Amino acid sequence: MLRRCISAEWMKLHHSHIWIILMILPIISVLIGCANFYMNQGVLTKEWYSLWSQVGLFYGEFFFPILIAICCAYMWRLEHHNKNWNMIMTAPVSTTSIFLAKLIVVGVLMIFVQLFFFILYFLGGKLAGITSELPGELFGWLLRGCISALTISALQLALSRGIRSFAAPIGIGLCAVFIGLGMYVMHLGLFFPHSLLTTGMGVLSQTSLSPRENLLFIMMNLLYLIIISVGAIHRMGKSDIVA
Repeated sequence: MLRRCISAEWMKLHHSHIWIILMILPIISVLIGCANFYMNQGVLTKEWYSLWSQVGLFYGEFFFPILIAICCAYMWRLEHHNKNWNMIMTAPVSTTSIFLAKLIVVGVLMIFVQLFFFILYFLGGKLAGITSELPGELFGWLLRGCISALTISALQLALSRGIRSFAAPIGIGLCAVFIGLGMYVMHLGLFFPHSLLTTGMGVLSQTSLSPRENLLFIMMNLLYLIIISVGAIHRMGKSDIVA
């Protein structure tokens, strides 16, 4: 059942324009970050680390969370139109499969975005004249970014499921970005989904996480992921069919 739901989600995305957004936002963030790095190389002297601090600030702190919110809102867009909720909720498919299928598809899309961002980051660094080795922390930044992106995806899917408006969940996601930034500044970056992304990707600080911090990072993401997903699935099963 879950496999069928995943196939259905991919079919809905096949002829959509979401792929353009998935590529444009990382490109914009890398272009802005590389431009800042190139014009301030006299100050930004740590090569790859300095470049990451520039591209990561725009990508990890703003563009990536907003991209997740857009994708999640789009995943529910068809269900909120033409009384499609009636057909879905009366179909022989569990609410668990419906939600998890969307979460898995968004997760795969975010992995694609992370890989695409890495390629852009690498090419941007080479074009800027960086010749040193890539940071050893790079794989950890990207992996933790994928993990926290899945957590944010669960939150945004839960919001988009309950709110018929396409723009409102995205706006809430934007507000959550600033809340997460405030939590990070207050040294509470491991206790809010969006600040987990900031912490995990080394957006504002490229200092490596300790083993204890890595374990706490994984545990908090898993906790948020389970609580949000279970709550959203329960709500889907208990709420009335949307006419």
